[in-house]
Amino acid sequence: MGHWICCFCSRVADLLMLLLVLALSCNPSTAATASPTAPHIKPSYSFGRTFLGLDKCNACIGTSICKKFFKEEIRFDTWLSSHLKLPPSYLLSYLGNYTDDAKSWRMVDITRLTTKYQHDRADKRICTSLLKTKTCSLEHALRRTHRFQKWLRAKRLTPDLVQGLPSPMLRCPSQRLLDRIVRRYAEVPDAGSIYMDHLTDRDKLRLLYTLSVNSHPILLQIFPDVEGWPFPRYLGSCGRLVVSASTRPLRDFYGAAPEVAADLALQLLAVLRSMGTNDLNYFFYFTRVDAGTFGVFSNGHLFIRDASTLGIIDKEEGSQLIDGQQEYKDIFSCLTVDCQSALVSCSSIREKHSLILVCQELLPKLLKGKFLQPVQDEIDKLLQHCASGFADDQGINEAIAKLAELLKPLRSCDSRFAYRYPDCKYSDKF
Repeated sequence: MGHWICCFCSRVADLLMLLLVLALSCNPSTAATASPTAPHIKPSYSFGRTFLGLDKCNACIGTSICKKFFKEEIRFDTWLSSHLKLPPSYLLSYLGNYTDDAKSWRMVDITRLTTKYQHDRADKRICTSLLKTKTCSLEHALRRTHRFQKWLRAKRLTPDLVQGLPSPMLRCPSQRLLDRIVRRYAEVPDAGSIYMDHLTDRDKLRLLYTLSVNSHPILLQIFPDVEGWPFPRYLGSCGRLVVSASTRPLRDFYGAAPEVAADLALQLLAVLRSMGTNDLNYFFYFTRVDAGTFGVFSNGHLFIRDASTLGIIDKEEGSQLIDGQQEYKDIFSCLTVDCQSALVSCSSIREKHSLILVCQELLPKLLKGKFLQPVQDEIDKLLQHCASGFADDQGINEAIAKLAELLKPLRSCDSRFAYRYPDCKYSDKF
């Protein structure tokens, strides 16, 4: 009896299911809702060669990271909508996301060496100055120049080949520094050689163009963060865009809590100290600083965010150019600056140079009104003494040492400062 009831219930259930299917097939609206959706098409960036600056190569920076852009392994942070529209091309920098495995992403900065307007103006200057036309092949025009013809014949990058270029890094060049540039130029396969045999004509033009426009990416390559230098990691270039590890500019921390401001000020002073005294015997100095010169990583570590205003003096070899000699000037000297702009004499740079700039432009904004009296008053006096520039190197160094002693106990040791936490909990120096 029980078995018969089970069979009857099963048949009733099958009948009800059949009626439900027939009812759905008779209702057009219901049938449309139940139908499977169209296959999802993955949207893509519609990259143009113009946006990246690839249409200007080989008057560009490089192509080492282009595949990442086209494979969408580099994405612009605020343009991750379903349409994936590109950001405006007139911006100088963009926040982006970078991945190696399509699963984990990290923040990167995507920057131009100058604004697009400055790039366009420089391109026009090349055509009108060299070929007397409004438009031209930039590569063809630059290849015809006397300087580039010397680069093509050269086996080694020597001071005469970079004379007159506007980069502060090359104002006082040594042969040792130039050899380092060739040996560590990351846009070509690493040959580990000081000779330019492994650089093609295309590579030489790209290197010369980069040094003529902005030496920032070259500094990131030849003094990498993995060796302890205070620069963000260079990840590569595509056309006229550079990709590096992301940092927040120091200006974002002007309103930070007192303990954060004290920590950043101490890091800033430590960076300047390392730039003046390091194992390689290079002396780095700033020609100018602003709120975007330094940046802070997510772990609280401060780095040099913009290295374009850094000059370098080789304390081991000295400068290979003689101060006061007639500077050689050509189109490469004038791509981003006025050809008549005055250059600082190598012999006029002092140890206190960068400290004075930082005391004038950055530390007052970072430390203003942060602490209780009389500590705040003492900090302000020391900054004024440093910023005046009247004291000699020793006097300014003493003022900075006193400032550091005042700031040290004002720091805190907690997870906000991940770059030194929890080590600071167990350190007697903290």
